Amino acid sequence: MQLKLLKYILDIESVIEEIEAIKRKTKNDFNNFSNDIILQRAIERDLEIIGEAIRKIVEINPNTQITSAKNIIGLRNIISHAYDSVEPEMLWSIIQKNIPVLANEIQNLKKA
Repeated sequence: MQLKLLKYILDIESVIEEIEAIKRKTKNDFNNFSNDIILQRAIERDLEIIGEAIRKIVEINPNTQITSAKNIIGLRNIISHAYDSVEPEMLWSIIQKNIPVLANEIQNLKKA
């Protein structure tokens, strides 16, 4: 595996660990999350990092199998440029539904 590719995979893995820590901090409760703007901003930043890392992974190896890579990259652009349309419900849904899928895929990429 290329060193650059591994770096981006490890970056994503690290950010996913941060997201899991935020979920624990909120007791995995949406109300706790939606009442804490700092945690929402942290999740936004984490999702930006993931989107940028995936963009670079796909750039290095276009055949990389990451479910919804285009959507993840698009989300990064929305958070960066259309930040006023990002709602806590959307962030919560992503960290509950999509991040676990991505975590599994990243583990598989790391093993390859």
